[in-house]
Amino acid sequence: MLPEIGTEGQRRIQDASVLLVGAGGLGAAVATYLCGAGVGRIGIADNDVVSLSNLQRQTLYTEAQIGLPKVFMAAERLKAMNSGVRVETFLDGIHAGNAEAVISGFDLVMDCCDNFPTRYLIDDVCAELGKAWVHGAISEFAGQVTVFGAAGARRYRELYPDREYLCGLPRTVRGVIGAVPGFIGCLQACEAVKLITGIGKALDGRLLTIDCLTMTTDEIFF
Repeated sequence: MLPEIGTEGQRRIQDASVLLVGAGGLGAAVATYLCGAGVGRIGIADNDVVSLSNLQRQTLYTEAQIGLPKVFMAAERLKAMNSGVRVETFLDGIHAGNAEAVISGFDLVMDCCDNFPTRYLIDDVCAELGKAWVHGAISEFAGQVTVFGAAGARRYRELYPDREYLCGLPRTVRGVIGAVPGFIGCLQACEAVKLITGIGKALDGRLLTIDCLTMTTDEIFF
């Protein structure tokens, strides 16, 4: 029904393969909308299990699934939503030992993780393979979205050059309003559909930041 997409665009979506690195709050939103859009093959890489404290933002899961691997529970839910979508699971997540092999099998990568080392790894592998990836990050009441690796786009390490410092920071646990990863994940899914179908203007070279506490946005060009 959308002339910008049309039959050819829907065919491209059906033929596309997208890898989600992370099946938490961001991944739940991204997976839901890409599955609903009819992306033909979705990969989910995450080594974590469902936890009670995460259910307020990780909407793919239920209390009955606490303690079970997220990738399997997410795959089960997505297949129930759209039987035409093929879902592949990677229980070990993404790490230096498997990143190139896993990422090479997909057209597009969605950064739904929560740590700097994994993002730099995605950046390195996608640059080597010539693949685009959609970055999303959240914290408390805010989030950000951008695209790396698309034609002419700059890299994550150029936006965040202090790799050693950032990767060396201790892991800290911060709260977040459940709707924030849902909001940012939806924007990531929208960018993915645009990249797959070739419509609109992607966020490559532009970092969109959103403060949901004040409901203000900023656009940083890099």
